[in-house]
Amino acid sequence: MKILMVLTSHDTLGDTGKKTGFWLEEFAAPYYAFKDAGAQITLASPKGGRPPIDPSSDNEDSQTDDTRRFKADETAQQHLASTEKLSSIDAKDYDAIFYPGGHGPLWDLAEDADSKQLIESFYTSGRPVGAVCHAPAVFRHTLRTDGKPLVTGLKVTGFANTEEQAAGLTEVVPFLVEDMLKSNDGHYDKGPDWESFVLQDGNLVTGQNPASSAEAARAVLAILQPATA
Repeated sequence: MKILMVLTSHDTLGDTGKKTGFWLEEFAAPYYAFKDAGAQITLASPKGGRPPIDPSSDNEDSQTDDTRRFKADETAQQHLASTEKLSSIDAKDYDAIFYPGGHGPLWDLAEDADSKQLIESFYTSGRPVGAVCHAPAVFRHTLRTDGKPLVTGLKVTGFANTEEQAAGLTEVVPFLVEDMLKSNDGHYDKGPDWESFVLQDGNLVTGQNPASSAEAARAVLAILQPATA
């Protein structure tokens, strides 16, 4: 079982002068869910190398058992520091693809041609495609074989407008994940802000927020290993 995890390379939070990147919990929770299930994990990002961690996700009040496990795991840290370049990835080498969020993907992965091609390949071939929190931004330009947006008619979730408002970044981000999914004719739904909420529609799995990360990963595993996940 080979799983590709794709992380952002973008580290600038609009014009705020602040840094962003991927959200640590949204990487660590799925990483260990996949690892503990026996998966072989490949990490990739648009630029390769070490992807930027959103500094806010590295604060003490944002830590979880999974992030603390990561901080004590030198092998995992070395793995993260040497992500492969996204353009070098061949979709046929993997059984599933998963995108952790953080605000970074809104700027790079949402517009990345290599990411778009990978997602379309995985989805069309019936392999699991997972994305959590802001990472459903990657479906902004993805298409089905009939030319319609990939999420058309599918149950989807992602970082809610109310959560972005609470984060104070509604006017900073290039677009709102909830609005984009709706405009692409996805059947968007959400749970309570900041609580785990995951939707699966066929081989597409989406999670609403950081708290949804582990559950989203388990949903991907359930598609790959329906008898054991």
